[in-house]
Amino acid sequence: MIVDAVEAAGFMCDGRVLALGSYENRVYQVGVEDAEPVVVKFYRPGRWSDDAIAEEHAFALELAAAEIPVVAPMAKRGQSPAGTVTTLLEHAASVTRSTRGVAGSGPNWAAGGPAVDGAFHGPHPHGGGAREVPAPAAAVAACDGRGSVEYLLDSELMPDYIAHRYGRVTGELLDEVEAALEAAGELRYIRIHGDCHRNNVLWTPTGPHFVDLDDCMMGPAVQDLWMLVAGSVMEMRSQLEDLLEGYTQFADFDYREMVLIEPLRALRMVHYAAWLARRWDDPAFPRAFPWFGEATYWERHTAELEEQLNALSGDWR
Repeated sequence: MIVDAVEAAGFMCDGRVLALGSYENRVYQVGVEDAEPVVVKFYRPGRWSDDAIAEEHAFALELAAAEIPVVAPMAKRGQSPAGTVTTLLEHAASVTRSTRGVAGSGPNWAAGGPAVDGAFHGPHPHGGGAREVPAPAAAVAACDGRGSVEYLLDSELMPDYIAHRYGRVTGELLDEVEAALEAAGELRYIRIHGDCHRNNVLWTPTGPHFVDLDDCMMGPAVQDLWMLVAGSVMEMRSQLEDLLEGYTQFADFDYREMVLIEPLRALRMVHYAAWLARRWDDPAFPRAFPWFGEATYWERHTAELEEQLNALSGDWR
C-alpha cells in the first residue's frame, strides 16, 4: 500500500521503505529510482475530511510560493500545468520531498528561529497573516476543555483515588481560563500552524523548516508563539522577547495577546492528556507512552495542573 500510494503519484520506488516517527498519522520515507527519497504521509482515518486536507495543502503551497520555509506536499507527477494540482493521493496520502534535518532546538535556534517564525506568520501576500478576521479570544478554545475532562473522568485510565482531586482542580482551572479568554475580548485572527512546538521545526544546513500543518487554523499569533519557548520562566521570557524581535520585523504584534499564554498552556495540558486517552487503542501509543497508564502519571499530572492554576495569575506583558 505504501509503495502503491507513492507510485500512484508518479514516482518509481526502488523498494526502500523506512518508518518515521509520527503518532497522529503514519509517515514513511520511500526510496525513488534515480532521485532523492520522498516522504509519504497517511492521514489518520476519519480525523479530517478530504476538503480539510486539501485546504491544509493549499495553505502549505501558498507559504512555499511566498518562499516561507515549509515542507509542502508535492503535486502528482505528469499533471498538465494548466490543470488542477492534485496533492491528496490514494489512501488519503500525501507526498513531500525528504528533508534531512534535526527536530527540536536546533543549533541556531536563538539566532534563526525568531526571524523564520516572523516570516511564517507575517502578512505576506500569500503568507500566514494574509487572511485576518476579528474574533473573540474565547474562540481559541475550539476544542472543549470541559469535554476533555469529562472524557478522562469517564475513562478507565485514571485511578479512582485521583479522580476527585483531578475533577476539582480542572473545574477551577477551566473557570479561570474561560474568564481570561472572555476578558481578552476581540483579537486579530490570522492563519496559524496550530501545533507549532519545536519538534515541528526541522533544522537543516540551510536553516529551519516548518512541518506538519495538519492542525492549521485561524487564531491569534500568540497561539503559535508561546509553544516555541521552553525552560524556566526567565528563560521563556527571554526566548519570547527574541521571537517577538524577529516577528515584529515582518508584522505588528498585539501585545494584548500576551495575557493568553498561561490560559492556552492550561488548555494544552488538559487536551494533551485527553488526546493520549483517545488514542490509547492505537498500538503505537502504549509503546511510545508506557507511563500514561500508571498511577504516578496521574498524580504528577494533577499536581502540574494545580501549579498551572497558580500560574494563571502571572502576566507576560
